[in-house]
Amino acid sequence: PGHPRRRRGGAWVAPLRGMSPVSPARVEALRILCRVEEDQAFADLALEAALERAKLPARDRALTTEIVYGTLRWQRRLDWILAPHSRRRLDRLDPWVRNLLRLTAYQLQFLSKVPAYAAVNDAVALAKRRAHGEAAPFINAVLRSLTRSGGNLPPFPEDPGEAAGTRLAFPPWLTRRWASRLGLDEAERLMTALDERPEVTIRANLLTCTRAQLAQRLVKEEEVACSATTFAPEGLALEQPGPAFRFKAFTEGWFTVQDEASILVGHLLAPKLGETVADVCAAPGTKTTHLAALMQNSGKVVAMDPHAARLKLVAQSAMRLGITIVECHGGSAEALAPRFKDRFDRVLVDAPCSNLGVLRRNPDVKWRRTEADLPRLAERQRAILDAAASMCRPGGTLVYATCSLEPEENEGIVLPFLEAHPEWRLDPPAEAEFPIPFEPPGVLRCLPHKHGTDGFTAFRLKRGNER
Repeated sequence: PGHPRRRRGGAWVAPLRGMSPVSPARVEALRILCRVEEDQAFADLALEAALERAKLPARDRALTTEIVYGTLRWQRRLDWILAPHSRRRLDRLDPWVRNLLRLTAYQLQFLSKVPAYAAVNDAVALAKRRAHGEAAPFINAVLRSLTRSGGNLPPFPEDPGEAAGTRLAFPPWLTRRWASRLGLDEAERLMTALDERPEVTIRANLLTCTRAQLAQRLVKEEEVACSATTFAPEGLALEQPGPAFRFKAFTEGWFTVQDEASILVGHLLAPKLGETVADVCAAPGTKTTHLAALMQNSGKVVAMDPHAARLKLVAQSAMRLGITIVECHGGSAEALAPRFKDRFDRVLVDAPCSNLGVLRRNPDVKWRRTEADLPRLAERQRAILDAAASMCRPGGTLVYATCSLEPEENEGIVLPFLEAHPEWRLDPPAEAEFPIPFEPPGVLRCLPHKHGTDGFTAFRLKRGNER
């Protein structure tokens, strides 16, 4: 009875009696987008859980991922495109209707391989399944009107800043902030870079293999071409997207997934063989294991994190990579500081932050974050830095880093700390020793539109030898 389950280049969801089949990729994408909006779920975690549960074929997994991240990345622009075709304001629609319109508009505007009729028919069929047909006529009318427009966009706002924010799909407060600080031209270049699909960058585990050996294995086993990263000596950029964590080389500990800017933070701390090092915000362990690899698995790396479940990921990552010098301690930096006073040769503070430098990987953060978050985060960052500094021995080194470009989370934290603690000073490496220049002096700033990396800011500090 009803339509049989059918396949054409991927699985189809069996429809109810008399209803058209719906691509499971769009079903899952809609479910994830609603979770992100209604439950404040993180898109990457919601996507990972959904794909694991649904057991979709590779083609549908890829389409689900593309639709979810693309819809979130271009959300403001999609709303602008849809608004003239809807008789109701988008912000007054049920979340699932709004997200179904958005994801279909994304396919119509950005995915040339998806036929318009297929995207619209799927949306209408999905609406019938979701609401027993009640919303289907409205969704059909909006999307048919959009397709009849032939892809012609409504004119963007007259104000240049508002036009840039709408066209490049960034919230007004963030567009204004970057335009004020950087100038509109550079702000547009930054937003354009953060709108790009990021490449998958991996870090070779030098305890197991060289970068060249890893590249050869990936080509041979996975048929994945890759190229050496520009700045990080152990990095490889994969030339096609895909679930790198499913590769056999990943399971066997030959590499971990890590952006090039994040790799450079470990090189800035530059831990040595036999030293005692702390990573005070360690989970999920990507930088922790890099520090251990730079130490050639000799010495000790103490990984701290207040979240016990996430701290387990550090131990799991160390085990997979064959690292034996990582010691995990649950608790915040502030809680653990008295126990480890003056104990470490080097300390890494990868501070929890706004994540505004990694929007190309986490586009949902654009719509989750507000300007009011910055002072709240800064208060926490100051407390972590003070605690971490007390754990560093005289003569030791500390790196403070964030995946943010905002002054409140960077200069606004480090410079007052230096004023209050005269025994500490900036200690950047010599210009010839580091692949990216420090601009301004003392500040490592990796910029998506200049370096092709995630956005990171980092400072290396040195403690005096006072006793």
